[in-house]
Amino acid sequence: MRFVLSAIVVLTLPGCVASVVKDVVTAPVKIVSKTADVLTTSQSEADEKRGREIRKREEALGKLARQRDKAREKCDDGNSDACAKLQQLDDELEAERTRPD
Repeated sequence: MRFVLSAIVVLTLPGCVASVVKDVVTAPVKIVSKTADVLTTSQSEADEKRGREIRKREEALGKLARQRDKAREKCDDGNSDACAKLQQLDDELEAERTRPD
């Protein structure tokens, strides 16, 4: 019985040792590769980020424009507070449009 167990251990042990050795040898390469991947930004990632920034800016411009339109309607109806708000929103829109990327 011991002989059978010994034979099984002897036959399976080299596979385990080889697996461990392989993991130990390839670990530094995997670490360096992962670190380089984390530290660098691919062109597609940069494009996606730029697209998100553009969409956020367009959404902000749209929101300000809608607020300005509502204020203009109220101002046209004679609301002086709305006229002041209209001027403020016009200034904000112009500042947002001329803001550098």
